[in-house]
Amino acid sequence: MLNPILVVDDDIVDLKLMEKFFSSQNLKCVMAKNAEQGLTYYLKHKPKIVFLDLIMPKMTGIELMEKILEKDPQVSIVIFTGYSSIETAVEAIKKGAYDYITKPINTVNLTLLLNRIIKSQQLLEERSLLHKKLDELFGYKNFIGDSEAIKGICQQIEQVSTADSTVLITGESGTGKELCANALHYSSKRKGKPFIKLNCAALSETIIESELFGHEKGSFTSAVNKRIGRFECANGGTLLLDEIGDMPISTQVKLLRVLESGQFERVGGNETISVDVRLIAATNKDLKAAVNKNEFRKDLYYRLNVINIFIPPLSARKEDIFPLANHYLNKFSSQMNKPISKISSKALSILESYTWPGNVRELVNSIERAVVFCKKNVLTEQDLPPNITAEVLGQEKSFAFPLMTLAKAEKILILKILNDTNWNLRRTAKLLDIHRGTLYSKIDKHRIKKEDVLVN
Repeated sequence: MLNPILVVDDDIVDLKLMEKFFSSQNLKCVMAKNAEQGLTYYLKHKPKIVFLDLIMPKMTGIELMEKILEKDPQVSIVIFTGYSSIETAVEAIKKGAYDYITKPINTVNLTLLLNRIIKSQQLLEERSLLHKKLDELFGYKNFIGDSEAIKGICQQIEQVSTADSTVLITGESGTGKELCANALHYSSKRKGKPFIKLNCAALSETIIESELFGHEKGSFTSAVNKRIGRFECANGGTLLLDEIGDMPISTQVKLLRVLESGQFERVGGNETISVDVRLIAATNKDLKAAVNKNEFRKDLYYRLNVINIFIPPLSARKEDIFPLANHYLNKFSSQMNKPISKISSKALSILESYTWPGNVRELVNSIERAVVFCKKNVLTEQDLPPNITAEVLGQEKSFAFPLMTLAKAEKILILKILNDTNWNLRRTAKLLDIHRGTLYSKIDKHRIKKEDVLVN
């Protein structure tokens, strides 16, 4: 235990007894003779375990306890009390004290109590470290990219982290909707509670209702036992309904009721169950169009679409390809124990020119495959999946210049690369294999502007 234990008591005899006790346990401690001094020592040493005398002049033990818990609710506070003040000590426990111990102090009881507190603090610390690790693994900072779209998504997640509002995540398959849902949960105040997921695609009406709300034994042919549904499992936490656009209309009605009232009944049951669940929904479908076609309930759509986070396709944020590719290159080369240091300029050019119909998921799989086949310390175009190189190199072959001056050809080439990289000057210069200053000079020389149209 790094922080010392704080003892606050206006009785010098008891202070010396506690000091001797902690010394015998090889534990550091700090002694304060009154509540004011105790508060000063607390602010200085930030102890996680505090022993307070209940009755002290000027400021009582309970008043000091409230000040400490206001600054750190995780502090374990034990109240010293006489038998005549046990009722007050019990009241202190209701206000946040860990426990109380009566005077005169029995060292055997004190040892048992201290061991219990230390174990409790260790569990709190382990829980804190776990939450920190989960945040590192699933938090919004795991969104990789330099695009304004990714920066905006991270900002949205951070802004809604303290809210319990329903969130609808939209975007093509493979863009990272589940990653976004993970970040929403693990950056919220519910991160220590359950995070339950259900994919609504290809589930029949009976099955999906049983999955969501549970069922009673005998409620249908295969219901041989009682089943707890996802809503009950997620109580206090978050429920992600992926591919919600595929949910049957009849189930949508029941889902709407849960969102509005927090109540439901298991399939085949009569008992009304109340839950506190934050809902996150995700879909690659256009729910607004589905509403217009009467394939999705209008009232449910508006109830889900409180906060909408749209994740654009990878083809619309090409500036994210380079950081994503490098991140997964490092990840997979480390996992496979391969000393691959970088991606070649030619391979990177191909990755940035490819259309990525499978979005980030396809990019991740492609980098993993490339690392598997890479035999050198640099990943080249020969390691990339054949369909990617074939598509891009086929486009390059079709990009031929008619007879023209060298200056005009140079202007067309620079403009094409600028358009392909969405006017990312750093990557354009890298793909052209020239310094960024040289690129600036050539843009100025040829009077190239963003609104220019590529023509021969």
